[in-house]
Amino acid sequence: MKTLKKLMLLIIFSGSVVQLFAQKASWIWYPGDFDIYMSNVMQNRRTERGSFFPVFWKMDSHYVLVDFHKEFNLTQPEEVKLIVEGTYNVKIDGQAIPGFPKSIQIPAGKHKLSLKVYNQAHVPAIFVQGKTVVSDETWLTTFEDKEWIDASGKTSDKSGTTFVSAGSWNLNDPNQLPSQFKLPVVAQSAVKSEKINNGAISDFGKETFGFIKVHGLKGKGSLNIYYGESKEEALSTEKCETLDHLDIDLAQKKDSIMPLSKAFRYVNFQPGNGVSADSVSMLYEYAPVTERGSFKSSDAELNKIYDVAKYTFHLNTREFFIDGIKRDRWVWSGDAYQSYLMNYYSFFDAPTVKRTLLAQRGKDPVTAHINTIMDYSFYWFLGIYDYYKFTGDQKFVQDIYPRMQSLMTYIDGRKNKNGLLEWMPGDWIFIDWADKLSKDGEVSFEQLLYARSLETMALCAKLGNDAEGALKYDQQAKELKAKIFELYWNQQKNALVHSRINDKQTDNVTRYANMFGIFFDYFSLEQKLAVKENVLLNDKVAKITTPYMRFYELEALCAMGEQPYVLKEMKNYWGGMLKLGATSFWEEYNLDKIGTEHLAMYGRPFGKSLCHAWGASPIYLLGKYYLGVQPTTPGYETYTIEPNLGGLAWIEGKVPTANGDIAVYCSKKEIRVSSATGIGKLRIKSKSKPVVKGAEVKELSKGVFEVMIEKGREYEVKYSL
Repeated sequence: MKTLKKLMLLIIFSGSVVQLFAQKASWIWYPGDFDIYMSNVMQNRRTERGSFFPVFWKMDSHYVLVDFHKEFNLTQPEEVKLIVEGTYNVKIDGQAIPGFPKSIQIPAGKHKLSLKVYNQAHVPAIFVQGKTVVSDETWLTTFEDKEWIDASGKTSDKSGTTFVSAGSWNLNDPNQLPSQFKLPVVAQSAVKSEKINNGAISDFGKETFGFIKVHGLKGKGSLNIYYGESKEEALSTEKCETLDHLDIDLAQKKDSIMPLSKAFRYVNFQPGNGVSADSVSMLYEYAPVTERGSFKSSDAELNKIYDVAKYTFHLNTREFFIDGIKRDRWVWSGDAYQSYLMNYYSFFDAPTVKRTLLAQRGKDPVTAHINTIMDYSFYWFLGIYDYYKFTGDQKFVQDIYPRMQSLMTYIDGRKNKNGLLEWMPGDWIFIDWADKLSKDGEVSFEQLLYARSLETMALCAKLGNDAEGALKYDQQAKELKAKIFELYWNQQKNALVHSRINDKQTDNVTRYANMFGIFFDYFSLEQKLAVKENVLLNDKVAKITTPYMRFYELEALCAMGEQPYVLKEMKNYWGGMLKLGATSFWEEYNLDKIGTEHLAMYGRPFGKSLCHAWGASPIYLLGKYYLGVQPTTPGYETYTIEPNLGGLAWIEGKVPTANGDIAVYCSKKEIRVSSATGIGKLRIKSKSKPVVKGAEVKELSKGVFEVMIEKGREYEVKYSL
C-alpha cells in the first residue's frame, strides 16, 4: 500500500496524469487592487452619531482595465471555465474569441491564455478553472494597454510594459464574487436585559462586534438604538458615539438586521410610540483566523491579561488590522505595525499582514505621508522589515519594493538643509497622545525611524536585486545614524534629547527616541545602561499613558533584561484595566483618573475606544521576552529561545511560525522545548551546567549555556536558576 501511494505521488508530480486531479483555482486581480478596494469599503463605514465620517487622507482606487495572462503547455486539450467580474474579452495566442464565453477549449500544446477585464464599479477579477489551467498568483497582470502582435505572430512587449504577479486572497468559490466578500457571522444572545423607558438595555456580557438583530419588530413610527462600550455610554442618548435612528412601517411582525456593524457591550433599544419589538440579539462578525499562539503561567492575573489581550486583538483583526472597533475602524499604520508583531505571536496570519500593507500604501504618485503622518510612513517600512524576518517571504518583498522606492523618494525629497526631517505643510507628526509633547523643529524620534526605514530599504533592495539601490540606502542610513548621535546625544543627560530648534538642542528629554534606540540596537552597551537609568527608570521624565507607547517602553526594558520590572508594570497597567471591569483593553489608561473619566477622550465623554488593537501588546511581550522565542534568520530558519521567568514560578506556551509551532515550558528547575521548524539555540542561565539527554550543552560564558534545537525532537533540560 505504501509503495502504491509513493507511485501515485510520483505520477502526480511528474505531470503524466496530472489532469486527473483538478488543481485549485482562486479569484485573482491586479496586486493590491482588491486590498485598496476593500479597505475603502471598510473604512467608509465609519459613522459618528449616525453621520458619515470620512477618512483624513487621500483614497486611491483600483485600475478599471486589467490584462491577465499565462502560458500553458498542455499534453491534451482542456475545457476551461471562465467566471469574470466585469466586461471582458478572451484571447488564445492573441486571437480573440467572440462574445463573452463562459467556457473555452484550449488545444494541446503550448498556448497563451489572455483575458482583459473592464470594471469601473468593482475590481476587475477573474476565476479560471480547468484541470491544469487555473487562475492563481502565477498569472501575470498589467494595467497598461501597450501589447500587440508583431509580424511573426508572437506576443511582444516592446514598450516597457510592466507585468506583475496577480494578487489573491485565496477566495476559492467561483460563485462568490470578490465584490460580495463579507466576514462570517454567528448568532449570539444578550446575557441579560432590563427595561428602560419604552424599551430595554441589553448586556452582551463583554465587548463585542456585529449587527444588532431586532426580533418581532412591528408598527409605525421611530426606532432608536444607542450603543455603548460601557453602560453609561449606551444610556447617554445625547452623547453616545454610535446609534441607529430608523423609521418603521411594518403591519406584520418582522425580524430586522441593522445595516451597519457596530462595537458595543450594551445596547439601549428604544421604540417610539406605535412601535414594538419582542427582543434583540446580534450577529457576531469575526475574522476566521486560527489562534495558534498561547501563554500560561503560575500567575492567574497575568493569564487573564493574556487572554483579554488576545480577545482584544482578535476583535480588531478584520479584513485588515484596524485600530479600534468602535470609533475609527481605519487602517492606521502605527496601530497596524503593532498588530503585525502581536500577530506573529498569536495567529501568524501572513495574508492579513500583506493585505494591510498593500491597503495602507495605495498607489503612485505619492502626495502625502501614509495617513498623512510622518512617523506612520516609517512604521510602514518597518512592517515590511519584520514581515520578511518572521516569514522569509522574499516574493512579497520583491513585489512591493517599487512602492517602497516611490514612498522613500517622496520622503527624501522633504529633507531640510541639515538633511533631517521636520514638519512641513500637510504633515502630521503624531508620536503619541501626550500632553505638552512638542512636535516643533527636528524631532529625534522621527530621525531614528527614518534611519531604520533606510536600513529596511537597503535590505529590500538586495532582495529585489537592486544592487545600486542597496548601496545608496545603506550609505544614507549610516550617514543619518552618525548624524543622530552627533546632533542629539547629550553627554550631560546621558540620553538623546527630544528635538533641535534653530540648529540647537532643546533641553527636553523624552522616552520615545531613547527607548527605540535600545531595541533598534543603535546604542552601545554603555549608552543603553545610561538610558535605562536616566530615562526609562526615571520618574522625572514624562510618563507614558497610552498602551501604544507603553508597548515600546516595556519592550526596551525587556531587551535590557528587566522582565521582573516589566511583569509588575503589566500587572499594574493592564491589570488595572481589568480591576475596572475591562473585557477588552483600551486606547488609553491613566491610573490617576477615576470613574467615568476613564471613558472620556478627545473632549468627548465617551470618545475613548475601550477595545483598541494597541492595547493588546502583552501578546508580543510574553511571546518574545518571556517564552523568549524570536527568529535570527528570515522565516525561522534559525532562531533563539531564551526563556525568562521574570519572577514567575513557571511559564508555558507556543509561538507559531510558517512551518509549525515552537513549544516552550520553563520552571525554576526544568525547561522543555519542541519545535516544528528550523534550527534553534536554547540559551539558559544556570548556576550549574544543565543536563539534557541526547544533546550537547555548550558553555558560552560563565553561567550561560546553549543547546542546539532540531525540529521534530523534544528536549528536557534540568538546570539551576
